[in-house]
Amino acid sequence: MNAQDEVHMTPVRASICMASYKGGLFIQEQIDSILSQMGPNDELVIVDDASPDDTVEKIRMFVDSRIRLISSNINKGYVRSFAAAASASRGAFIFLADQDDIWIEGRLERMISALREADVVASNFDVLGGGPRPSIPRLRASDSQRHWSNLFGIMVGYRAYYGCGMAFRRSMLESFVPVPSYLNESHDLWLAICGNVAGSIRHLDESTLLRRIHDENATPKGWRSLGKILSARITLLRCLAEAVGRVDRHRQSPPA
Repeated sequence: MNAQDEVHMTPVRASICMASYKGGLFIQEQIDSILSQMGPNDELVIVDDASPDDTVEKIRMFVDSRIRLISSNINKGYVRSFAAAASASRGAFIFLADQDDIWIEGRLERMISALREADVVASNFDVLGGGPRPSIPRLRASDSQRHWSNLFGIMVGYRAYYGCGMAFRRSMLESFVPVPSYLNESHDLWLAICGNVAGSIRHLDESTLLRRIHDENATPKGWRSLGKILSARITLLRCLAEAVGRVDRHRQSPPA
């Protein structure tokens, strides 16, 4: 057995999964903040979605064996990129990370500790530079066990889950992927639906990252049209029905 074989046989603790696209301006600062918290048995899996700028070159400037870069030749959208990164991950704990945020010190260990008690963990965020947060209320730890209330909040739009602040156990991977083919946004709400349907999600009161608000954010900053809101709600109802089916099937499946 050579050294490379030993590396692949070493259990991976945490997989940080990032989707990158046109992130050359900010991605190095985010990678720095993540690497500073990772241990020797953690990995950063980045799926680049055919960036036309220097994103890939910026990533390759890091000489760190814990980084795994997967480059796509075709742009498939950030939802598919996150799903691909999660599918390629090897860790017991799977984190979602945006390309342009900054992790607050202690985030990784704090969320791993919470994941020992729940399948999915969702934290809050503060805005980089101290700007105003979106108007949707912060997550509260006291609501963690109110699963049907959380699901209702997702459906009507007042319970916000942001993927950049979420992580899940590997046991939830088969529920999360493949992401439904009709879902082209809100992979974070899909994960939150799966966690609440499974009855195993924990909210953290504290913020674990600083979110950078800028013109290229995938999350819309303004109000949507009524038609788009109704279409999104119908999609979320489909997600709820699919999550119920997946969670039930996985509960009934014998352990491997």
